[in-house]
Amino acid sequence: MLKKIRLTLAIIFWALITWLLLDFTGVAQAYLGWMAKIQFIPALLALNIGALLFVVTLTLLMGRIYCSIICPLGVMQDFISWLRRKKNKYNFSPALNTLRFSVLVIACASLALGVAWIGGLIFPYSTYGRIVSTIFAPLYKLANNGLAAISEHFGSYAFYEVEVWFKSIMAFVVALLTLGIIAVLAWKNGRTWCNTICPVGTLLGLISKQSFLKINIDAEKCKNCRKCERNCKAACINLDTHTVDYSRCVVCGNCLEECKFDAMKFTSCSTASSSTPQKTDEGRRAVLTGVALLAGTAIAKAQSKVEPKTTDGGFADIIKKKKPRRKKLITPPGSLSIRNLRSHCTACQLCIDACPNDVLRPSSSLDRFMQPEVSFEKGYCRPECNRCSQVCPTSAIQPVTIEQRTAIQVGHAVWTRDLCIPVKDEKPCGLCARKCPAQAIQMVPLQAGVHQDGRRWRDADNQEIPREKVLLIPAINEEKCIGCGACENLCPSNPLSAIYVEGHEVHKEI
Repeated sequence: MLKKIRLTLAIIFWALITWLLLDFTGVAQAYLGWMAKIQFIPALLALNIGALLFVVTLTLLMGRIYCSIICPLGVMQDFISWLRRKKNKYNFSPALNTLRFSVLVIACASLALGVAWIGGLIFPYSTYGRIVSTIFAPLYKLANNGLAAISEHFGSYAFYEVEVWFKSIMAFVVALLTLGIIAVLAWKNGRTWCNTICPVGTLLGLISKQSFLKINIDAEKCKNCRKCERNCKAACINLDTHTVDYSRCVVCGNCLEECKFDAMKFTSCSTASSSTPQKTDEGRRAVLTGVALLAGTAIAKAQSKVEPKTTDGGFADIIKKKKPRRKKLITPPGSLSIRNLRSHCTACQLCIDACPNDVLRPSSSLDRFMQPEVSFEKGYCRPECNRCSQVCPTSAIQPVTIEQRTAIQVGHAVWTRDLCIPVKDEKPCGLCARKCPAQAIQMVPLQAGVHQDGRRWRDADNQEIPREKVLLIPAINEEKCIGCGACENLCPSNPLSAIYVEGHEVHKEI
């Protein structure tokens, strides 16, 4: 019964959180956003005390049941190992504690030092998020576009077409490589990744040694058939000593189902010990060590190629925009500062996939690898949109309302004289001023001494000038500019825009 209940809950959780990561409409976020926030690392980074207490209490009560039900990466590994469809395929193996604790210390250090992306490469939720958002989300969108084409053929608009594109080749390679490694380990040895690499599994394993309910072996009833040992995907049952390594047991229930002699029980009996004999005080010390790492990490965190040309169907070539060289990174509204984003974000890609304006993409810079950065080649950050702030589970991007969003200044526009069409081509433009949602751009005469008298233009000698001969250039009011990137995205100068946004180290309110 334990296995059936666990399996049912695991499938439900896994399906829903996968949909949350795939959904581009915002519907899933409205109902399922809490599922991302109860994941252990997002809850830690957001200092979500309620979620942390829930996970720790659940572990103290039932062991690492979190890893078998709530963690989507763990459930994915179970699915891959199930595909092999072979019984008696595992064997007991000693815990690689030196490697496990070394990885845990490195992961905690990455959070404490404000480089969360390093730990994000192995944190379970961010790892699963990258795999789904980078590899499977494009396939999901392609399927949606197919349904949109079919429904449109029959006069229905139940689906709408969305653009499908890879936001980062580097992120795709990393996600594909990670998926390959995890899939091979799960296919051959079940939960090897969880019990060797995953820092969350190691930390919860320390706590689960003191759990109230445990899988225990009655040596008197056991017939040493070894079915429980050979079907334990955590490789934590040692029938030679009739013990279970509770730091690696994920309470999957396989052993209970396989035992035909009623020798395996999930009870509150504390007579069983870890596969490596330990004194009681050593188990308590391990728990205290894990709690100290958790608290220390939380405290430290709290302080802390020109593109090929295409055509638009006519004779004119359209040259795709190139990203300008910015002195300061632009971070999403709600991220507060570059430092806050860098120290909180685990690069789960949820905000990137949720962005309806194609503004966010994974960074390839080593100091913020695969964390989101703002770029305006395909769109701009519309003031009426706050989707990224609503989906972030780690508080790397804090929730903001639409009203707050319109007052957040993430950067300011900068004009490049030599690229501007009125200067280089001597043709009128003014598109940036017309499209600026903050009305922070005003067009002023290029020629010195030219001024406006009512509806007429006059030169320095007060002689009237025909309107068509007056060239206007943009003048930017940095106090009003919010750095939305509309001017950069819509500027007709190609491949580099004549006006671009320079990011702010710390966001401002206007």
